[in-house]
Amino acid sequence: MHVRSVDDSLRDAVLALVVHPEQLSFVGHVSDSLADVHVCPESEALALLHEEAVVGYVRIDRRATALGDHPLAEGAVALRSFLIDASRQGQGLGGAALEAIRRYVTVRHPDRKRILLTVNVRNAQAVRSYLRAGYRDSGELYHGGRAGPQHVLWCPLSPTHP
Repeated sequence: MHVRSVDDSLRDAVLALVVHPEQLSFVGHVSDSLADVHVCPESEALALLHEEAVVGYVRIDRRATALGDHPLAEGAVALRSFLIDASRQGQGLGGAALEAIRRYVTVRHPDRKRILLTVNVRNAQAVRSYLRAGYRDSGELYHGGRAGPQHVLWCPLSPTHP
């Protein structure tokens, strides 16, 4: 599994990604996320590739501004709109993708200390996946999401960063 910036050669494959209908309220449409990247200068649209096939998508923001002055937001990269295509879910690609994202962020943003995300409390499967991948639960809820309260999860980018 590896990560590549979404460019013209990957755009159609990324736009073809779908999630199960019940997941849509949690991740939104890829087309909307790609549009946001164009107006958010510190955002990156990333394709997740397995054996050179696009199997997922994620948007990262160099700063975790959505959480305002939350202590974990300082020095964090925000992970947003993470998804694995519905046809490829259940194959262990989510964990591999999260590890590939961690490696990418560590190299691309060496000044950042952690990856930070929010995940809806109703999305128990995603919470379990993040925790299995080494994310930690802050024990706090974020109430600014459009789909209800969310867990605040984070992953250190190196053993020396708490």
